[in-house]
Amino acid sequence: ILMFKKLFFAFLILTMIVVAGLAYKVWTWQTSPLQLSEERIDFTIPRGSSVRTVAELLAKHNVDVEPLMFTWYSRYTGQDKLLKAGAYEIKQGQTALDVLNMMASGDMSRRTILIVEGWNYKQIRSAIAANSDIQQTLSEVEDKQILERLNADPTITSLEGLLYPDTYVFVPGDSDFDIVRRAYTEGQKRLHSAWEQRQSDLPLNSPYEALILASIVEKETGHGEDRGKVAGVFVNRLNVKMPLQTDPTVIYGMGDKYQGRIRKVDLQTDTPWNTYTRNGLPPTPIASPGSLALAATLNPEKHKYYYFVSKGDGSSAFAENLRDHNRNVQVYILKKGTP
Repeated sequence: ILMFKKLFFAFLILTMIVVAGLAYKVWTWQTSPLQLSEERIDFTIPRGSSVRTVAELLAKHNVDVEPLMFTWYSRYTGQDKLLKAGAYEIKQGQTALDVLNMMASGDMSRRTILIVEGWNYKQIRSAIAANSDIQQTLSEVEDKQILERLNADPTITSLEGLLYPDTYVFVPGDSDFDIVRRAYTEGQKRLHSAWEQRQSDLPLNSPYEALILASIVEKETGHGEDRGKVAGVFVNRLNVKMPLQTDPTVIYGMGDKYQGRIRKVDLQTDTPWNTYTRNGLPPTPIASPGSLALAATLNPEKHKYYYFVSKGDGSSAFAENLRDHNRNVQVYILKKGTP
């Protein structure tokens, strides 16, 4: 009996030591900062990954979370069933427990991409394609198919102008279509909201026509005080069936042929977007307008101006007739005479 008591006591002491050691191990694992090879490590959990796979992948990325402990602890707490596929940013100073909690809560890393006001669709797609954090899936997809996937109006055949310029936050690994879809959805929301608040007597028959004109206003001036006045000039011209005669549409129609300047022959060369050779609006927008251009287009300043010319400082000089316009051209373009 004495021997049995001694063995039992020894076993009890040994168990307590093991339990204490294990508790200390867990405590250390929970509280000790990871030693990372870099300040930040980007890590992606593939879809369908088990907790063991995640632990092994972390180790391969030089994030020493002790895979066996990571796997055991996450199963013990039930967090193994909560791990979410996606991209995460692991930072110097975080513990293995911090990493587990981050992945179980889905606290993924974020990136941003900026679509600039006045960019055309080609520029937007180039920016998306150049972003290494975005999964590229549309390089071989025709615009018609993209429009169908967006459930766009079937009468619209171009994505030009449909993607709203803004800063979009995304998770690394999101696809290019995710960005396009979000920008399109935001653009439709902004366009229809502005359309609902439009002046009642505009020579515009649909939100899409408003988008076309807003894209021209966007490209014609970045001067806030002139937007409404510029829009008013174009509305006045449309009302009397006068050609818009706006250079940005000519440039858009030239495509890659444009090399920084417009010649007389360019103004005379007909394209669907040449508003010198054709009356009315061009068939599509020429860029993505921002909210200010949309607002100015749908609530333009009412005046009697039919002409404007750049002053060279971002603002414009306006005229009611061709005589005064030619005078403004002499002053501000040819630098002859005084204002």
